[in-house]
Amino acid sequence: MRILIIGGTRFVGRHITEAAIAAGHEVSLLHRGRTGADLFPEAEHLVADRDGDLSLLRGRGWDATIDVTAYAPSQVESLASVLTTGQYVFISTCAVYAVPKTPGGYAEDAPLAETAGLTSEEVTPASYGPLKVLCERAAIELFGPGTLIVRPTYVIGPHDHTGRFTYWVNRIARGGEVLAPGYPSDPIQVIDGRDMATWIISMTERAAAARTTAGEKGQTAGTDPLDGTGVFHAVSPAPPFTFGDMLQAIADEVGPPGTTLTWVGEDFLLAEGENGRSLPLWSGGGHRGALNTADPAAANAAGLAPRPLARSVREIRESEAGYATGAEITPEREAELLTRWRSRS
Repeated sequence: MRILIIGGTRFVGRHITEAAIAAGHEVSLLHRGRTGADLFPEAEHLVADRDGDLSLLRGRGWDATIDVTAYAPSQVESLASVLTTGQYVFISTCAVYAVPKTPGGYAEDAPLAETAGLTSEEVTPASYGPLKVLCERAAIELFGPGTLIVRPTYVIGPHDHTGRFTYWVNRIARGGEVLAPGYPSDPIQVIDGRDMATWIISMTERAAAARTTAGEKGQTAGTDPLDGTGVFHAVSPAPPFTFGDMLQAIADEVGPPGTTLTWVGEDFLLAEGENGRSLPLWSGGGHRGALNTADPAAANAAGLAPRPLARSVREIRESEAGYATGAEITPEREAELLTRWRSRS
């Protein structure tokens, strides 16, 4: 197949590109040339800003287009105005949902976030999810019911520039007393970007095969989820899975002897000015943690096969030191907070 990847040189897109090339497909990458220009010499590099002139796509055609970098509906619309593609794949997020009132395993038809209050396409923590809702709607309207929409929670794995999960791997690997935020019962879900990428490529292959079969019969391809179309949660594992489970799994894999987890209350941490940036993946005491209870049954039935979390932890630790963003809590600050927490307790 001829596959166009919008992005394709950074983290999620990079893993999708690797999976597409490994599967023997002809890959074109549309990117700004700022990162990864030296990656994937076997791929065609189309250098352009998706927010600018996309005329270099006009008159071309691809069997599938995988869009990793659309955050506003106007970006989907401008792409559709010049693009000819057999299938459009949109990488969305579980942040599109209204926060469940009670965690417990919601499906892909759960209520979505409200979009009526949006007044601009500026991406903020509050607008990120609703804007992705509008992106999804634009995708289906412009590219048709054969669109594939993938909704992950937190993506992990090598080359993660966010450093969120990698922070915990590296911190626990240092050992000692580890500050664990909030409650061990807080829900969490992740997906290794490599597993998601391999699955996405397999879904585009199914969709292409279904279109070919339908064309040979003089029919229009349907929207059977097993034929690579529809909406899916790319998450792991199925709930219930907790922050405590995650940190313990990391500790079991890379924690040296004597490593301990000390759970520090959310009210204390919030009063100290800490949040989900300084302590990555923590919901920050809000109810949005319930979004980490997505049911992966549909994706699993369609072939998504996440590797064990322990394997991801080991491979992340072996592959790199990680991408520190500078927002994470420092060892000195962590020790200070633990001391104050113990004295308060």
